[in-house]
Amino acid sequence: MSIDNIKNIIESGETALGIEFGSTRIKAVLTDYSGSVLAVGIHDWENSYKDGVWTYSQEEIHEGLRSCYSSLRAEVEEKYGVTIRRIGAMGISAMMHGYLAFDKDGSLLTPFQTWRNTNTGEAADELTALFNFNIPLRWTVAHIYQRVLDKAPYIDKIDYVTTLDSYIHRLLTGERVTGIGDASGIFPIDSEKLDYNEKMLADMDKLLESKGVLWKLRDILPKVLVAGDKAGTLTAEGAALLDESGNLEPGTPLCPPEGDAGTGMIATNSVAPGTGNVSAGTSTFAMLVMKRGLSKVYREIDMVTTPDGYAVAMSHANNGTSDLNAWVGLFKEFAALTGNDIDMGEVFSKLYNHSLEGDKDCGGVMAYGYLSGEGVTHIDEGRPLVIRTPESTFNLANFMRANLYTSLGAVKLGLDILLKDEGMECTRMTGHGGFFKTKGVGQRYLAAAVNAPVTVMENAGEGGPWGMAILAAYMKRCMEGEDWMSLGDYLDSVIFTDVSSTTMNPDPEDVVGMDRFMESYRACLPVEKLAAECMK
Repeated sequence: MSIDNIKNIIESGETALGIEFGSTRIKAVLTDYSGSVLAVGIHDWENSYKDGVWTYSQEEIHEGLRSCYSSLRAEVEEKYGVTIRRIGAMGISAMMHGYLAFDKDGSLLTPFQTWRNTNTGEAADELTALFNFNIPLRWTVAHIYQRVLDKAPYIDKIDYVTTLDSYIHRLLTGERVTGIGDASGIFPIDSEKLDYNEKMLADMDKLLESKGVLWKLRDILPKVLVAGDKAGTLTAEGAALLDESGNLEPGTPLCPPEGDAGTGMIATNSVAPGTGNVSAGTSTFAMLVMKRGLSKVYREIDMVTTPDGYAVAMSHANNGTSDLNAWVGLFKEFAALTGNDIDMGEVFSKLYNHSLEGDKDCGGVMAYGYLSGEGVTHIDEGRPLVIRTPESTFNLANFMRANLYTSLGAVKLGLDILLKDEGMECTRMTGHGGFFKTKGVGQRYLAAAVNAPVTVMENAGEGGPWGMAILAAYMKRCMEGEDWMSLGDYLDSVIFTDVSSTTMNPDPEDVVGMDRFMESYRACLPVEKLAAECMK
C-alpha cells in the first residue's frame, strides 16, 4: 500500500484502533479495515506490590492510556505527515480478571487488584463447590466474595465492580458494559443465552443475602455484549482523556471491551470449535475452543468463551516470561560492562537461539519464574528460583533452555489435562505473543509441549492489540449491515486470507526432553513452595 493511500485512509477515518493494557506494556495498533497495520504506539509500565496486593494506580492507568495514544499519534505524524482526527472504530482490551470496585459517585473504593493476586482462596473454594464449576483465584467474583468474607468496610457502598478493560471503556464512553469473553472471567457464562449464568447468579445472591449483603450481583456487574455489538461512542470527555493534543474528534463507535484471552483468539484465528492457541508473554495461557464439555471439574482449567460466545477451556498461568525477561536484561547489563552496548532485541535473539544448543531436557537445570503465586500448581506466593543437580550440565544454553521451558511449564500442566486426560481434539494450535518473536525458538518448544504442529503467524508480535482492532473493524462491518457474516467466517474470508505463517512439527527428541523436564518440574514444586515460606 502506498504512503498516499495510507494518508487518505487515516485522514478519512477509515481505520480501526485497538489498545491493550498488558502487564508490562500498553500497546495501541492502528489498522485499516482489512487488518493491515498502519502504526503502533507503546507505553511501558509495571505493576506494584503494595500492602500485599499487586496493583496499578488510577493515575498510572490514565497516564498510560494517554502516553500510549501519544506514541501512536507521533508515529503517524512522523511516518505519514498527517494528524489523526477521526477513527472509524476502536476497542479496549486488557488483562482479564481482577477487581475494581466503585461507589455510586464513581470513586474507587479500594486499590485495583490485578489477576496476579491469589488472596482469594477461601472464596474460590466455596464458590467452586457452590456452582460445581471451577472458580479460579483471579476471577472477579472470587475477589468480590472474598471481600465479603473479609468483611471489608466498604461492601455496602459498592455500586459497580468491573475489570480493567471495562473500566477504561467506561471512561471513554460512559457505558457499563463488557464483552462476553471478558465477562467469562468475571462470572460463569451461559453460552446459549450469551449472558451470565442465571442459576448461578441466583445461587450467588442467596449466598450474599445470607452474609447480609444488600445488593444483587447482576446489578453491580457490567452488561454482557458479544462481538459485533456496538458498545458505545467516544464522548468528548473520552476523546480529551485519550488524546491530550485535543485533535481527536468524539463520535467513534466502540466495540465491546475484551480481555486479553479473547484478543489472543482473534489474533490467532482461533474462535472455531477445535482450534486452539497459546498466548505467551508476562502471563501465559492456552485455550481450546470446545466441541464437547469436560467430564468433570478441574481446578486447573478455566471455562471462558470466545468473543462471540463459544465455550473455551483455558489453562492459565500467572507466570510467563517476566523472570526470563529479567535474566535477559541481566545479560544485557553484563554486555554493557564489557563495552558491548547491544540492542535488547539482539540480546533476546542471541540468547533464545543459543538455547537450541542445550540438552533436550536442559541437562539437570530447573527453573521457576514464579514472581507471584500460581493457581495451576496451587502455590499461593512465588519466588523466582533456579536449581540444579551437582552433576548437571550447567552452561548458558541449558540455562536459557530451562528458563524458556519453564515459561510454558505451568500452562503445559493444564494442556496435558485437556489433550491427554480428556482427549480433546485440537485441529490447529497457534502461538502468539513476545515468546514467539524470535523465529523458530518458542514455536519449537511449544510444539514439543503439545506434541502437535504449531503455527505462528507473521503478526504474532503484534498480538492482542491487533486482535482488538480486528474486533473493532468487525463491529463496524456489522453496523453497516452489508454481507453480514459470523466472526469466524469474517476472520477466515477477510482478515487471514493473505497472512503469512509458518508451521512447525514437533521434534520427537524435543518431546521426550520436554517430558523429562516436566517430570522434574512436578517433582520440585515443593521446593518452590518452601522457598516462599522461607524467604520473606
